[in-house]
Amino acid sequence: MLIPIHKEMTREALSGRVSPRALEIIIAANCKQDALSGQIGHDEFHFDNNAIDEGHRYINEQRGFILAALLSPGVLSAWVAFGRLTHTVQDFYSHTNYVSMWLDRHSAPPPPEIDPVIKDLLESPSLHSGKLYMPMDWLYFVPFLRKLSLALLPSDSHAKMNLDSPAQGLKFEYARAAAVKRTLYEFELLEKILTPEMFSKFVDL
Repeated sequence: MLIPIHKEMTREALSGRVSPRALEIIIAANCKQDALSGQIGHDEFHFDNNAIDEGHRYINEQRGFILAALLSPGVLSAWVAFGRLTHTVQDFYSHTNYVSMWLDRHSAPPPPEIDPVIKDLLESPSLHSGKLYMPMDWLYFVPFLRKLSLALLPSDSHAKMNLDSPAQGLKFEYARAAAVKRTLYEFELLEKILTPEMFSKFVDL
């Protein structure tokens, strides 16, 4: 999703649940994943190019970094790892066909009703993400070349599959709702797996 939307979603999910300073560091780390260094050679950061297993491994790796960081005297690196994690889980819903598969099972309920962690959908062999067909996918981001790129790109391209902004239509609202709920789910998961002392250190309230 676009950086301003990542910021909005992370604030919506975590405001009041972590300290203001923790939230700002988490948001900064989340957004840094979309820097050029995070875009090239890091499909796992964004679930691009069908990097489904790699993306899930990356999320688990960041959980491990959070735990390791909270076992040390500091807490900053735990917030940074959680920021990276939230970016990846948020992109899962805008870069894969999870939303489409979920909607296939339901008669278009309001977007807030989407369940972001349906196990058989998360593990479905039909789950896939958009592929980056260069250079045409880059041309998609040039406004006056967007129509041309969409006309030439296949249906499984990132340009045609992404739900990164409201311009992509109604499914964006489902992707956004799922991403916010998944961000909160990941926060609540930390509360379950961390000791009370470690969780208190993490939330910094």
